Amino acid sequence: MTAHRPPLFRDPQSAVGRRVDDLLARLTTDERIAMLHQFAPAVERLDVGAFRTGQEALHGVAWMGPATVFPQAVGLGATWNPELVRRVGEAVSREARAMRAKDDRVGLNVWAPTVNLLRHPLWGRNEEGYAEDPYLTSAVAVAYTRGLRGDHPVHWRTAPILKHWLAHNNETDRDVSSASVRPRVLHEYDLRAFRGAVEAGAVAGVMPAYNLVNGRPNHLSPWLREHLRAWTDRELLVCSDAGAPSNLVDSEKYFATHEEATAAALRAGVDSFTDHGTDGSVMGARLRGALEQGLIDPEDIDRAVRRLLTVRFALGEFDADPHEDETAYDTPAHRALAREAAEQAVVLLRNEPRAEGPRGRAPLLPLAAGTRLAVVGLLADECKLDWYSGSLLHRSSPLAGLRECFGAVEYAEGTDLVRLRTASGGVLLAPASDAADRARGAEVALDPALLAGRTDLPPLTVTDSPGTDGTVFAMTDWGDGVLTLRAAGGRYLSVAEDGFVRASADQPGGWVVQETFRLVPAGGDQGNQGEHLLQHIATGLYLCVAADGVKVAAEGEPLAVDSVERGEDAVARAAAAADVVVVVAGNDPHINGRETEDRRTLALPPHQERLWRAARDANPDTVLVLVSSYPYAVPEAAADLPAVLWTAHGGQDAGTALARVLAGDVSPAGRLPQTWYRDDADLPDLMDYDVIGSRQTYLYFRGEPLFPFGHGLSYTRFAYTGLTAELTGGRVRVRFTVANTGARASDEVAQVYLRAVDADVPRPAAELAAHERLHLAPGESRELAFDVPVEALGHWDVAHGRWTVEPGRYEVLAAASSTDVRLRAAVEVAGVPSPPRPVLAGGLDAAGYDEQSGTVLVDRHRTHGDAVAPVAAEGSLLYRRCDLGAGLGTVGVEASGEGTVEVLLGGDRVASVTVPATEGPYTYVTVTGPAAAPAGVHDLRVVLRGAVRLARLDFTARG
Repeated sequence: MTAHRPPLFRDPQSAVGRRVDDLLARLTTDERIAMLHQFAPAVERLDVGAFRTGQEALHGVAWMGPATVFPQAVGLGATWNPELVRRVGEAVSREARAMRAKDDRVGLNVWAPTVNLLRHPLWGRNEEGYAEDPYLTSAVAVAYTRGLRGDHPVHWRTAPILKHWLAHNNETDRDVSSASVRPRVLHEYDLRAFRGAVEAGAVAGVMPAYNLVNGRPNHLSPWLREHLRAWTDRELLVCSDAGAPSNLVDSEKYFATHEEATAAALRAGVDSFTDHGTDGSVMGARLRGALEQGLIDPEDIDRAVRRLLTVRFALGEFDADPHEDETAYDTPAHRALAREAAEQAVVLLRNEPRAEGPRGRAPLLPLAAGTRLAVVGLLADECKLDWYSGSLLHRSSPLAGLRECFGAVEYAEGTDLVRLRTASGGVLLAPASDAADRARGAEVALDPALLAGRTDLPPLTVTDSPGTDGTVFAMTDWGDGVLTLRAAGGRYLSVAEDGFVRASADQPGGWVVQETFRLVPAGGDQGNQGEHLLQHIATGLYLCVAADGVKVAAEGEPLAVDSVERGEDAVARAAAAADVVVVVAGNDPHINGRETEDRRTLALPPHQERLWRAARDANPDTVLVLVSSYPYAVPEAAADLPAVLWTAHGGQDAGTALARVLAGDVSPAGRLPQTWYRDDADLPDLMDYDVIGSRQTYLYFRGEPLFPFGHGLSYTRFAYTGLTAELTGGRVRVRFTVANTGARASDEVAQVYLRAVDADVPRPAAELAAHERLHLAPGESRELAFDVPVEALGHWDVAHGRWTVEPGRYEVLAAASSTDVRLRAAVEVAGVPSPPRPVLAGGLDAAGYDEQSGTVLVDRHRTHGDAVAPVAAEGSLLYRRCDLGAGLGTVGVEASGEGTVEVLLGGDRVASVTVPATEGPYTYVTVTGPAAAPAGVHDLRVVLRGAVRLARLDFTARG
């Protein structure tokens, strides 16, 4: 008799590709289609389990209950330590496996990391990225994904998905706005953030972003095929963002039917559709409809299923999985790593001498043992979480950490204490309740946006008689008039689905924050004798008093805000009683800057400005600690205060980590992963993605930053000596020595920048090419060596559509930051310069301009190609060094829409072509007209007027 043999797809000795093909062949069409939804059902007849894509794991396992919480991603970027970040990724993946062993709802296809570059500091999701620089972002992303993947040669511990493809830095109108990304920015900036991690082999795929790029939704991006999948031989999985497939029709109006949209996304390369929650039937019906209408072929479905199955095989689903018995969860090693990461993320921005005292003119930090401390500020006793955090297993606030280091300290939170009084004289009261506390996020939620507010607590009431004390609320203004109010028991006012107002939330949070309010003058802008309406921001409704309690309604109850104590008064008292005061300021990650909401300003909210000024006025020895998801513009604090530090929200051990830095147990060595600007006026428009043309990031910014990219101080001094740079074997070999010349052991982050000396096109003032974080004892030195690829000297040549390293002189800079250059060396690159644009032979692709004014890139066709259109009535494009041969005779304009296209040389018009109205934006015509341009190499300017969309220009020689 022949023994029963398992199917080929269960044979671990067979090649993965053959196993995938075998399983695919056994699936029916309906089973294949079902697998294309985020929540793929089981195929019981084949004993194939259910599978879901998408476990959030940005800085710890999120949404699945308690887990180790590491610093926010921007904080991990601030460590400038890829090896540390790799260990964080490894810990996260081990906890995901350990949690899955107890709850199979925990997924192994993790949607992390976010590699969108931190181009603009007002982006609401700044906390999710690593850096504004593509090299640093790539280095950290490679490390994190390697940790998430694990080191088993076959089976991955988790399967990381990079977010969000591509050029995504705005929450405002994010599903309908288009980023205009010209070729140089695409190749020199945005693609580089993704490419390194993909080529490193630890990435399972990517997630497209909600926005459009050059007029085309990212979920239809031709660059998924042209670039992403060209970087590796491995099958990559593309998972849609939540609801984005429906957006193609519903909000973007890019297609008329969902069948057309779904088909286009599938053919563009989207493999897994995240839409309609756990219900896969809607997307299944759309895919079947597209198949029946001939919009897709069975091969399109099979291609996507094959990519999904490849990931499932890599995760060991069909084998004896070496990771299935993982138990590493909340281990001592993970706790220690969370503290180490938080310590390494702290950036010392300023450290000047303190006022006259027993230590003379020594810097204020580190704080001496026995220092009498005051710890004040809205974040002094907080350990904030963000949308992509797990819930806390352990909690450490700055106040707790400093008490542990220094004993008893003075403390003042600095909230404004108020009572809210009705027109009749009653005062709002939060009734006492013996209901148990419940931490937000402790529940397991595959979609935490669906979690409802608490209704098991009594709503607010109003005291019965005038003069009776009501509740004293701690009121905080987080900026732009956005308020939170906390009752004496520590719970924030919140509004549940029934419309009642309760003191019910342990923290502000949720997809739609229900804990924020705004005071609106009663009776219009003039107010009503100091009375206000209290508006609930999420609903737009107003607090009113009803018989059964306080609720929100269209008509509000006028309220007077009676001050019990100003926050700055409490801060000043505490500061005056101390040797040194530590002001802890910053943001709540759920308010005024988060997913779905961009910030409006770099400024620290006025409430917190008042607090640090009150502390300084009472005690000049004031340290400002900024705990935030993003940079602030604090030029006065940076000039007036002796010490300023920044750290991202640092996870579960953030307070202890900060205290150890302030006490000198750890010398700070974090470095800024993005530029800190002085003022909003230094920023371009949030929607301007042209980092070159609008001089964005440290690469191109020509102003004076408040604190530059790469900046960070320590408690010791470092000397740089002996820089050499030589070209050898396609690389620039860079060597120099770093020595600790101070009295304390510390880490240093040595940085290598490149600069093209005499470039013909705009190039970065300095561009990070290598770095190393190293630890040196006092008096210790170390020689560092870096091999920088020669390609790092190059740029994208728009004239010829290729990466090029122009011959010439390049500087190599050994630096402590992008502006603190310690040593310089130079290398000479030999070769032949790029020739002029061969416009007679190759024409001009409109998108390949050198400079532009008043134009935007748009989609040439729905599936591929770019064109250029004027933003308003007129726009212009500049094409440098065009070889016109013996002179121009005609110009051919390929365009759609309606308008005119003029070609100018200097100030002279050499051609003008009228484009007649076409049937639509994707119907192009070619119109030819005479041209009269002289022989030789010249710059050409093209002026667009009207509703024209220019695809290209072609020329013939004068004959």
